[in-house]
Amino acid sequence: MATSPDKKADAGASAPAAAHGPAGRDAASAPATPANMEFILDIPLEVTVELGRTKLLIHELLKLGQGSVIELSKLAGETLEVLANQKLIARGEAVVINEKFGVRLTEVVSPMERIERLR
Repeated sequence: MATSPDKKADAGASAPAAAHGPAGRDAASAPATPANMEFILDIPLEVTVELGRTKLLIHELLKLGQGSVIELSKLAGETLEVLANQKLIARGEAVVINEKFGVRLTEVVSPMERIERLR
């Protein structure tokens, strides 16, 4: 769903995510697929949104408890990375839709770049 930047707070609030096809795509806006690719479209992928990373020593990890704070490598407000099977496919910003977190994509890696990164 495309929205203007001035509608960030309520973007997507009127339409539940289930109203869209896989990965939030509208069926009408889905690109046409060559017949020889049709068989792979139902393969499940693990999609991860990465907020940031850090490294901890084992003794630091063991000291973690409820209420502990882990400092991440990214600054607040930086874009999140969207990964499919641990490969970067897009970047975006965190949003809240119907009391659940979501990601508004701001940059999508081109299909050719995605294929190149698989090699």
